[in-house]
Amino acid sequence: MFRSGDTGPVDALTTPTPAPSPTTPGLPGLDLRIPTSAQEVSDTTRQAASWFDDHWQSWLESGLRIVLILVLALVLRAVVRKLITQLITRMSRSHDSHEESRLGGLLANHGVVNPERRQQRSEAIGSVLRSVASFSIMGTAALMILGALGVNLAPLLASAGVAGVAIGFGARNLVTDFLSGVFMIMEDQYGVGDEIDTGVATGTVLEVGLRVTKLRGANGEIWYIRNGEVKRIANMSQGWSTASVDVQVAYKEDLPEVEALIEETAEQLAKESPYDELIWAPVSILGVESVAADSVIVRVETRTAPGKAPVVSRALRQRLKAAFDLAGIKVKEDTLAAAAAAGVAASALVIAPTTPTDAAPPSALSDPTSPRYRATEPIPVPKPTPTPADDPTNLAKP
Repeated sequence: MFRSGDTGPVDALTTPTPAPSPTTPGLPGLDLRIPTSAQEVSDTTRQAASWFDDHWQSWLESGLRIVLILVLALVLRAVVRKLITQLITRMSRSHDSHEESRLGGLLANHGVVNPERRQQRSEAIGSVLRSVASFSIMGTAALMILGALGVNLAPLLASAGVAGVAIGFGARNLVTDFLSGVFMIMEDQYGVGDEIDTGVATGTVLEVGLRVTKLRGANGEIWYIRNGEVKRIANMSQGWSTASVDVQVAYKEDLPEVEALIEETAEQLAKESPYDELIWAPVSILGVESVAADSVIVRVETRTAPGKAPVVSRALRQRLKAAFDLAGIKVKEDTLAAAAAAGVAASALVIAPTTPTDAAPPSALSDPTSPRYRATEPIPVPKPTPTPADDPTNLAKP
């Protein structure tokens, strides 16, 4: 059946079939089975060398790409931060500078805000811009590095989108407060030390944050107000204030003389320290505000430094009181004269004849024949009956 020398079927049955060598799923073609002979060691070494020869170029390319992404991200971040710093520097300059940009002049509020306030606001805006720029640049670089490493970014971006939507719905108030705080700082609606009225609370600003503003109330309480809840703001410390004083003088005083004395006293006050820096405009007399039976009220106004209106008003009242005392100007008519005038008026009303419409309605007591009139008559006293002894004519008889 079999010819001599034909050993094919025997060799096929007797020769052991080599077991498949285990390989790493991520590294195809690389045999990781422990070698048991010199031939297997040589084969494994050749396979490893071949695998490294096939993949070292992709490794080097990925590494260089990652290094390039990091370098570009750091350089771009440094350049952007430098540009933001220069912008903030120009914003904090005086509005009189000829080299100031349009943006810097807009944020300077045309000299309304002092340089310290402008510097604080510029630093706050610069901090926010630098943080946003760094987050954007470094976040983009991190995603590019993950892509260079072979990470599939589609699930990551989808998860980030879903998480962003969920956080947006859950923290919409936080986002609103943050955006409102940013615009409040950029528009310089108020700053630390300002006296403001937010509608729900009034006080002095202690701290301005991107989410919460802290106020100190008149009684010492501290208010924490969310920036997103503020609908209106009244700032009493920006620009200038108005000091209004109502001056009361007697009814019979000469008003032109009184107004001249008020102007003289106000001008003298405006020349003295520290009121020479607090009063920003000459005192204007608006005229007679009200007239009473014994006095007349004249209103006086002047423009003052922000928040200094009460101080100027008190000082002006004190000076006017002293000036009126020296000039002999009364603030009210004498009480006795007013009382006499009131008495004369009352007597004139009594003497004045009444009209038929002022007559009282008829009464039942005015009729002598009415029962009520007879009931009011006094009871007559009965007279005693005379006796013979009381008759004087009987004494003359014998």
